[in-house]
Amino acid sequence: MTLRSVILGTGSYLPKKKVTNDELSQYLDTSHEWIVERTGICARHIAAEGEYTSDLAVKAAQQALEAAHLTPQDIDLIILGTCTPDHTLPATATRVQAKLGMTKGIAFDQAAVCSGFIFALATADAYLKQGMAKTALVIGAETMSRVIDWNDRSTAVLFGDGAGAVVLQAQKETDRGILGSLLRTNGAGYDSLCTTGGPSTTQTSGFVKMSGRDVFKNAVQSLGEAVEEILKIHDLSQDELDWLVPHQANKRIIDATAKKLGLPDEKVIHTGAEQANTSAASIPLALDKAVRDGRIKKGDLVLCEAFAGGYAWGSTLIRM
Repeated sequence: MTLRSVILGTGSYLPKKKVTNDELSQYLDTSHEWIVERTGICARHIAAEGEYTSDLAVKAAQQALEAAHLTPQDIDLIILGTCTPDHTLPATATRVQAKLGMTKGIAFDQAAVCSGFIFALATADAYLKQGMAKTALVIGAETMSRVIDWNDRSTAVLFGDGAGAVVLQAQKETDRGILGSLLRTNGAGYDSLCTTGGPSTTQTSGFVKMSGRDVFKNAVQSLGEAVEEILKIHDLSQDELDWLVPHQANKRIIDATAKKLGLPDEKVIHTGAEQANTSAASIPLALDKAVRDGRIKKGDLVLCEAFAGGYAWGSTLIRM
């Protein structure tokens, strides 16, 4: 008997406040044209004062539950991918659990920065296949605006806030669901993309700092290898993919990865122009958008991939 983790519904949420490149150029030495040329980003959404990561996560989760025709009482596992929790402890997922009114099961956070959703998907898939849970909410939610130095041009233009979610359910004898995941880390890249603080070092969250060239080079190489490897494991070719849903870090990284794989742009989901890099939220945000606008359909073969600080990267194959 084969158990697979099938996606029953998707959801997303973006804060109402939207900051354009032109608004950033009013106090940064930059311009709309400069940002677009280097990143493909035109705008980003910013959480309101008093609007926290858990609030974004709850709204995305509610939308995913509605799409799945389920209630919080049907859920017995929540995994939240985030690097911007409400508090250092406890897990923000437990706050989401309480806000949803879920009264059973397990809730915990997964920390893998921009790869957080991929790592959370793989973890939830393992829980479901082993019978430790039946129906899961997997969420990527971030308030990256809270860990950005808005006077630092190299990072201020890149990030935004948002949340995306999927409902997974273990089902028997089905062709649909998560076919497999491939996860990798390389701690040698720890300092190339990190924050300047933390509770054990400075007792503050600090700000994001990044070595752009190192990240770009390693991202393109690592993502290309991760995608090729997972396709090989499952005896699939690039031509059989219907869609690539990449982490929306930077259009140049996405384009370079797609080119390396020989994938046409028509098969790639892009949301970075209007949402920027929302870290762990970017893949579920992009997935939900493409499901809701009808591009991604039931039965489509979808590949999600992400690269993050740490370095941490991975890919997941899904039959929708």
